[in-house]
Amino acid sequence: MAEEKEREKGFTVKDKRIFTTEGEAKPETEGTRTEREGKDKAKEKNEKYVGEDMPLPEVNFSTFILSLSSSVLLHCGHIPDPATGKRERNLSLAKQTIDILGLLKDKTKGNLTYDEEQLVSNILYDLRLRYVEESKKG
Repeated sequence: MAEEKEREKGFTVKDKRIFTTEGEAKPETEGTRTEREGKDKAKEKNEKYVGEDMPLPEVNFSTFILSLSSSVLLHCGHIPDPATGKRERNLSLAKQTIDILGLLKDKTKGNLTYDEEQLVSNILYDLRLRYVEESKKG
C-alpha cells in the first residue's frame, strides 16, 4: 500500500547509503560500483567527473553576458576552441553574437542594475572594437 501511494505522488525514494543502521557496510550494488568506476576513470584521464554530486555554476544575467562575450572572442580567433585547441575565425558568427548582445542591451533597458548596464555597455564597446580590428585584417 505504501508503494502505491509513492507511485501516486510521482516519485520514488532510493536508499543510497553505503552503511546499514548498525554501521556495517552494505553489499555493493551495481549502481554505486558503476558510478565509482566512472569517477576513477575520470581521475585517471585527469578530467572532471560530472555527475549528480557536482553543482553547476550559477546562471545569472552577468554570467550569461560573459558567456556570449567569450563566444565572440572565440569566433574572432582571440581564444582557442576548447574542443580542438585551434584558433579559428568566423566573423559572421562573431557579428551575429555582437548583434544579439546589442539586442539584449536595448530590450533590457531600464530593467538592469547599474553594474549590469555597465557590464553590457563595456563588453559591447570592447567586442565591437575587436570585431572592427579583425575585419580590417581580412
